[in-house]
Order: sequence, then C-alpha cells, then structure tokens
Amino acid sequence: MNKVAVVGAGISGLSMANYLEKNKIDYHIYERRKKEDLAGHGFLIPQEGIEYLTQIIDPALLFEHGSFLKKYVQYSHTGKKLAEKNLNNVFAISRHSLIHLLSQNISPEKITYEKTIIPCDLQKGRLKHPDGSYLEADIAIISDGSRSRIRRSLFTGEKMRTVRENEVVNIIQDQEIANSIENDFMKFHYDQGGLTFGILKLSHDTILWYSQFDNEKYKVNECSSDNLKKYMLEVFEEWHPLVSSIIRKSSYENVHLWCVYELEELNPFYTENIVFIGDAAHPLIPFTSQGVTSALKDSHILTKYLVEEDTVLKAFKKYEAERKPEIEIHIRNGRALLNQFLLPIDQYTDHILPISYK
Repeated sequence: MNKVAVVGAGISGLSMANYLEKNKIDYHIYERRKKEDLAGHGFLIPQEGIEYLTQIIDPALLFEHGSFLKKYVQYSHTGKKLAEKNLNNVFAISRHSLIHLLSQNISPEKITYEKTIIPCDLQKGRLKHPDGSYLEADIAIISDGSRSRIRRSLFTGEKMRTVRENEVVNIIQDQEIANSIENDFMKFHYDQGGLTFGILKLSHDTILWYSQFDNEKYKVNECSSDNLKKYMLEVFEEWHPLVSSIIRKSSYENVHLWCVYELEELNPFYTENIVFIGDAAHPLIPFTSQGVTSALKDSHILTKYLVEEDTVLKAFKKYEAERKPEIEIHIRNGRALLNQFLLPIDQYTDHILPISYK
C-alpha cells in the first residue's frame, strides 16, 4: 500500500489520519470546508471512546479540554427531578477542542482544505478532483459525513429519511451560570413529550447546551441568529429559570441547527478500493451519543486490518464484519430512544440514559 486518501477532516477523518500516522502509513486528507469551523457543537464520549482516543491523544492534554460528568439527572421542564444515574467515565468536550487536539499530530502539508473530491463516472473505484484529474491514492477512506456525497453517488439505490427530531446546539461561556451547576449531565423534558433541553458543563466557565425538537410539532427553520434566539425564548419561556437564563445569555453567532437523517438500511461499508467510516458509513441519530466512539473504533479497526492483512479487500471485509453488527445495535437503540422522546413523560417505560451501549 503506497498512499491513502482520506476524504473529510471531521472527527472520523482526523481520527483515521492519527491512526495512520501512528502506524506510519502514508496519507493525505482532503476537506471541502474551510479550516476554521467554530459551530457550537460538542460530544459525550463514554469510557470505551476515551480508551480509543487516548491511544492517539495524550490523556493529560485531552482531559484539560473537557470535563468528566458525574451523574445523569433527568428533570421535568419545570425542574422536578425525575431520575438520576451515576455515570462511569463519560467525558464531555466541544467539537472545536476535539478537532484542535486531533489536528495537532497532523502535519499541515498532509491536509488540503477547500478541496471537493467526487466519484469518477467513467471508472469504478476512482475518485477525482473537480478539474477532472484523478486522485493519486491506492485506497480512499471516505469520512464526509452522514449525507456523504460519495456514498450517495456510489450507492444510488440508498434510501435516506429525515428523523422526527431537530437539534439546536450551542456553547456559552458564563462563569456565574457554570458556578451554579455541578459536573452533571442535566436534561429537562417537556411533560407532553417531543421537547428537551440538555446541559453539559465543559469547564469552570463553559457550558454546552442543546435542545431537541419533535419537528412535526416545532418548526425550527434555518434563520438569523436573532430570530432563532427569539424563537428559543418563546418555546422555553415557562421552563426552569436555568434553561431560560442560558438561552437568554448565549451568543448565537456560532449556533448549530442540526437536521437529523438516517439510512433505512446500511450500505456495504466498502466498494472496490473505497471504504467508508464514521457517519459516512453509518449515520447514527444523536440520542445514541456514540458518534465519536464509533468513528474512533472504525478508524482503529480499519487501520489494524490494513496493517495485518496482505490485501486491501481482506482488510475491508474484516473491518465491515467486525463493525456492522455493533452499529446495527446502536441504530436500534437510537430508534428506541427517539420513540420515547416523542412520548409524554408519564408514558415513559423507563428513565433511560441517553447513551447507547452495545
């Protein structure tokens, strides 16, 4: 194997590059977006994900950039405690921080930004630049997100559907609010279902918050930051004062509005010399909190087989055989969590922890 092209410089692409770097496999990353992407987005990483992440990032450095959460505490929208559960090494970190940490081990010469890679219509298994020239690589690892353009071009029969949930995600730096809460995962639920507000403390002065909407009941449209803030304040006006305070004091410059999609059925994870990882292979709805961990495991296991096997085809087959069954478990768990989210609180079968475990 002479060279690997990694398409996409998000969490899965950068994780893959770090594992390739660790194993001295030559690669280059192509990312269609600009280098700086500061959208207020973050992640929950369970213990298994931390174990993979600390193989490529110094643990002391990693833990400086986020926070371990002690408990999951579930409330009604007015603040009545419904349930709580101790958490075992669940780590919260902003997307920006994790991207920064994963980029530190990658030489700038190995990443090209604002470069779109597309499938070649004339020759299966080949990718090309927009100018028509072929991508010079023995294999291509595709990590261009849940709505992967390359995946849709290669698997033309796939069926992707919108999920009955949208999310608004943001980060606020406010010492006073941060001081008022513990290092817990707090989640407020509307009594009639289909609307939640989650709070994760990232550091002594920084909070990640997100709101989940049943998009059949709440129409969260792409709009200006001022209009989005106004809409949020209207929807959450009667909620616990902590929720309305966070919404009111937040800047909406880098707020992220997430429309969620899923595949009706998973595609193969590879074709010819092209292989998919992370959301490009298997979009997971956010209730699973397994996106980062799954991307890390994909990267680790794919690299392992690329090193061990004598052909790329064998490596791809073993990678898919190992990863697909676990991903299907997370998909089922995510759908179960989504179905419960849509119900009124008094119809919950259980106060389920919003993290999917295999």
